[in-house]
Amino acid sequence: MKLWAIVFCLLTVCASAYANTTVWQPVAGHTQIAIWPGVAPDLQPVPGAETETNGAVTNVTQPTMTVYAPKGKNTGAAVVVFPGGGFQILAIDLEGTEICDWLTSKGITCVLLKYRVPSEPYNWRCDCRPHNLATSVPSLQDAQRTLRLVRSRAAQWHIDPRKIGVIGFSAGGYLVAEVSTNFKRRLYTPVDAADKESSRPDFAVAIYPGHLATDDDTLNPNVRVSRDTPPTFLAQAEDDHVDGVHQSLVYYAALKDAGVPVEMHLYAQGGHAFGLRRTQFPITGWPQLVDAWLRTIGIVQD
Repeated sequence: MKLWAIVFCLLTVCASAYANTTVWQPVAGHTQIAIWPGVAPDLQPVPGAETETNGAVTNVTQPTMTVYAPKGKNTGAAVVVFPGGGFQILAIDLEGTEICDWLTSKGITCVLLKYRVPSEPYNWRCDCRPHNLATSVPSLQDAQRTLRLVRSRAAQWHIDPRKIGVIGFSAGGYLVAEVSTNFKRRLYTPVDAADKESSRPDFAVAIYPGHLATDDDTLNPNVRVSRDTPPTFLAQAEDDHVDGVHQSLVYYAALKDAGVPVEMHLYAQGGHAFGLRRTQFPITGWPQLVDAWLRTIGIVQD
């Protein structure tokens, strides 16, 4: 995650250098919704004010979700999007708004989560990624809360509450695995009726995920795979030099051993952090594979 560390440092310098900071806002027609009715639980200090620079958001202390309605036919499915960024920043466009444009074009409601960063498993005070799940993990709290909110408003947003999934990239891919395996653990005190809903995703998509494998290539103990883990789709490149293809391999093996329906696609080339942007490599076709997979598992009907 050295690259993200450099980006984070640059953003921190920029935040301190300019008094007027820019908070990310969705395009006109879409409204951010605070996911907590007051201050987020277990709020931790961050290095500065929230800032958005060239599609990178950092210092998020007020997590929000932005709902993008499907274009044309509504399939009834919904996907919560977790952008990546090493738990230091959020790649809000590359792995956020652009993903929502794709999903809504397929008739799927998209919910973009702007979760708290910096946050565990990254500690902005050091270049480390601890493997012990704390009593409160801000990004996972935000993910659980968002899934519950979406379910509680399913009728209002014309969503099937049994077809609510998650997609994440890089660190967001790790958050996909965390929320897919920790849904029985309540990490915060309920704040309203929405928290009576389940935080289990009905399906999960992790693209070039990170943090899933420990240094000895065993599964991160925070990711407690069981047979109740939702069906999962994985895609990664073998030349991913940021997280490494072993992240997907380790998680795939754990899912397979637990009897969880899982589909994995590995490619020789593609690197890291490509999102939906077209490249010359075959991995650029991963969205079409997700389309087919969603039909295979019965989330989307032809």
